[in-house]
Amino acid sequence: MTTEILVAGATGDLGQRIVRELLLHDVDVRVLTRPGSGVAEELYGSHHPRINIVRAAYTDPVALGTAMSGVEAVISAVSGTRPVIVDAQRALLGAAVDAGVARFIPSDYSSDYRRISVGSNRNFELRREFAADLDTAPIRVTSILNGAFMDMLTGQMPMISFTRRRVMYWSSPDQILDFTTKDDVAAVTALVALDRDAPRVVEIAGDRVSARDVAAVLTELTGTPFKLQWAGTAGSLSVMSKAMRRFSKDGAEPFPVWQGMQYFVSMFSGEAQLHHVDNLRYGQREWSTVRDLLGAHLATTDQPVTA
Repeated sequence: MTTEILVAGATGDLGQRIVRELLLHDVDVRVLTRPGSGVAEELYGSHHPRINIVRAAYTDPVALGTAMSGVEAVISAVSGTRPVIVDAQRALLGAAVDAGVARFIPSDYSSDYRRISVGSNRNFELRREFAADLDTAPIRVTSILNGAFMDMLTGQMPMISFTRRRVMYWSSPDQILDFTTKDDVAAVTALVALDRDAPRVVEIAGDRVSARDVAAVLTELTGTPFKLQWAGTAGSLSVMSKAMRRFSKDGAEPFPVWQGMQYFVSMFSGEAQLHHVDNLRYGQREWSTVRDLLGAHLATTDQPVTA
């Protein structure tokens, strides 16, 4: 019998990738969307016979339960702050339990938020808060921890200055940083959803590199030296992020500037580093590396690529 899996947040970037990966398996996909939204129809309405769009507000437990009736697993790929990561996911979790769903995959997809210091990373602490609910719920739960999304190295994450040929770091250029592309995360998420014996946490890392490694890769790829640039300590950056957050008016945004700073604190302090990576859990696969990503990026710019 074909497995049926519900995906919340399926219209987002990662959610779309997860749906695509699920359809590579013998799976029917239910795409959960809010009443009144037409985005899901635009993306999936007539694209695949194994996709079924269901509607329910997160404030309507009856409708959520109906949407989940008969599914094997719920995958959450929602993104946001407290109203989403805590409140909306609590509603999803409660409805999944009431509907008798066997397994739940929360929207973690991050570094290891379990060990970070209090007050050091808002988004990670929201995940940790919701994890307390997950740990006591009568449902099998698997969180996927993958480090940072590698894709952000070429845009959203201001660690590399391609024009100035600099790679920024805090505290130590040799701190190991965990990165995984969104495509690799999506592929593993689909496999976890089909794995009835998946553990509470699955840790993956497409690549594990330091700032020094990144500078060396860029130097090799371009034939031009990329230098390391010390930007201070993780501790000083933490103080700056807290001060900026206190006076910020964008606290409801998922990724304000000060939150980006907090991600760097978590990474370069080593607190959020993964310690139990199991890339072989689902067999051999070709993981995208930082070299792959940067090489592809440079090939689409005016930067020369020598290797």
